[in-house]
Amino acid sequence: MARRIIIRTGSITAEAELIENATANAIWEALPIDGEVNIWGDEVYFFIPVSVASENGREVVDAGDIAYWPPGRAFCIFFGPTPASRNGSEIRAASAVNVFGKLTGDPKVFSAARGGQKISVGRIG
Repeated sequence: MARRIIIRTGSITAEAELIENATANAIWEALPIDGEVNIWGDEVYFFIPVSVASENGREVVDAGDIAYWPPGRAFCIFFGPTPASRNGSEIRAASAVNVFGKLTGDPKVFSAARGGQKISVGRIG
């Protein structure tokens, strides 16, 4: 059975499904997690109390991917191009991230997120 999470910030509520990897396991075990939104282009990220090494790290990701950025111990939600993107549609992280899940709805809802907002992640079910 797939593990599902709920992410809330401001008026935004989104759900995601975790994949099977060590990063997803570590984050699942740490839930619930609360943080403070940071914005970098079309990416929301926030510090989490989880430390995981690089695992199949990728710099280019897809809209809706949720990932962990090891250097910053950050939970990342990608919904469009970032300042590191090299063309109009590419979504590029600052450096390699561990993708551990995917949003199940429209990732563009995160365009309404604002820096400094509280954000929470919890388990569904």
